[in-house]
Amino acid sequence: MKGMEPIYFDCNATTPIDPAVLEAMLPYLRQHYGNPSSAHALGKTAHDAVERARRQVAELLNAQPDEIVFTGGGSEASNLAIKGVAFSGGRMENVHVVVSAVEHPATTQPCHFLKRLGCRVTVVPVDGYGCVDPDAVGKAIAGGAALVSIMHSNNEIGTLQPIQEIAALTRAKGALLHTDAAQSTGKLALDVNDLGVDLLTVAGHKLYAPKGVGVLYVRRGVRLEPLVHGAGHEGGRRAGTENVPYLVGLGAACEIARRSLPEAARRLKQLCDRLWERLRAGLGDRVRLNGHPEKRLPNTLNVSFVGCIGAELLARTPEIAASTGSACHEGKATQSPVLSAMGVPPAVGCGALRLTVGRFTTEDEVDRGAAALIRSAGGRPM
Repeated sequence: MKGMEPIYFDCNATTPIDPAVLEAMLPYLRQHYGNPSSAHALGKTAHDAVERARRQVAELLNAQPDEIVFTGGGSEASNLAIKGVAFSGGRMENVHVVVSAVEHPATTQPCHFLKRLGCRVTVVPVDGYGCVDPDAVGKAIAGGAALVSIMHSNNEIGTLQPIQEIAALTRAKGALLHTDAAQSTGKLALDVNDLGVDLLTVAGHKLYAPKGVGVLYVRRGVRLEPLVHGAGHEGGRRAGTENVPYLVGLGAACEIARRSLPEAARRLKQLCDRLWERLRAGLGDRVRLNGHPEKRLPNTLNVSFVGCIGAELLARTPEIAASTGSACHEGKATQSPVLSAMGVPPAVGCGALRLTVGRFTTEDEVDRGAAALIRSAGGRPM
């Protein structure tokens, strides 16, 4: 970011719209306003744009276009996956859903809702890196399960989960597998067939498309009960007139991501490594890495500043925009549930920051951001 704006280290929260994405959207905001369901020329133009976007998303995921269901965002996509499977499974007390202890609220909250309706929900633990043991999933589904939902990568610490190994277990038991790939899409190459998943969540605003648009990949043959009933949009799986400009933007963003990988991932990792090296040089053992040191998103650095409270450290560092792994309530700091599930001591976890770089981050911003954090944490000037 230029001028007086802070250095943006919060790309896992949201990303700016790529200028090329905005350019692709503008004609559908200005003149191509037809309803994609209309039979006239304006409707056909809109319909063709939606289907082109569907193909662009499918190509990024190595899916078929008819397996792409457009939604109003990542949270809706995960809700559709979890509730859609549960509601299609008959009596709720006969439905068993398995999730990990570090899932995003878009997964955990639907599960809490289903539990109130009588559904059985099993939560499998994670290790000190935030990683799920496939054997724990295997034990959880030994007696059967309708759905297992394990995120592809964690939004806070970036740790990647062993989805392929888990998929082998769910297939053997006849359970469906959903993965939340909101953070992974566009940063890593994703192939739904290689992963072996049945359902996969994408959030547009995590990959330089607008907020309020997302995707649920639904493998052919998977039956879902819709959350939104009405006309037969999205193959009867999500009613409502399509948001054509935003879908065009999402399609363009997926096309850009597909063409830029894997070089984009290498660049993000270089920036992230540079940030970590500078923090370590300035603070030594007073800064600790949370999450897996290697098996994590290339852009994500979750670090604890020992002896600091994350929120207070950010308040002393207005030069950067980032997220904290702790919350302050009535003068007391509590660490995030993700770090708690990993067994991170509260004295360490309360000093956590999530620093996430993106497509438009520069080396100069990384260097200046690291220097500002080191100063605020009382480290050695660089």
